Amino acid sequence: MAKSLSNALLMGLTGLTAARSSRIACGSLNGIGSRYFATVPNDPDTHDDFKPKNKIENSGISLADLVEQDVKENPVMLYMKGVPEFPQCGFSSLAVRVLKHYNVPISSRNILEDAELKSAVKAYSHWPTFPQIFIKGEFIGGSDIIMNMHQSGELKEKLKDVAANSDKTA
Repeated sequence: MAKSLSNALLMGLTGLTAARSSRIACGSLNGIGSRYFATVPNDPDTHDDFKPKNKIENSGISLADLVEQDVKENPVMLYMKGVPEFPQCGFSSLAVRVLKHYNVPISSRNILEDAELKSAVKAYSHWPTFPQIFIKGEFIGGSDIIMNMHQSGELKEKLKDVAANSDKTA
């Protein structure tokens, strides 16, 4: 009986209507069944306090320049949904797990906080999906690509001097 109830509940969670799911930017179930959402910034159902804000609006630097600076100054730069300690989609979580395997410093930005940043990153890389991983200034791709590189040994080679440099500064 309990199993059939849990299956019915799970089917109810996964059977969201198309109209409702069109507002979801990223959603995932964690181990206890919570669901995390990010809505479209101009959603009329979202209070202004909860809409994404451009945090560098008054800093005098454009988003395109910020992305370029991030990529050049950080050996491993990850644009993701969420933060490495709390990824908010499975692909971002996979990217973090693969990169952490190599014990390299990971710099990241949460693209869910700022829709304009998300657009700027897409324009910079000419890549439509997230996460986006840059290593030593070079755009690598998403979680599927670094997973393939990890399995082939190519990622270890690419990150070898990043890990060595982080050991010297520690």
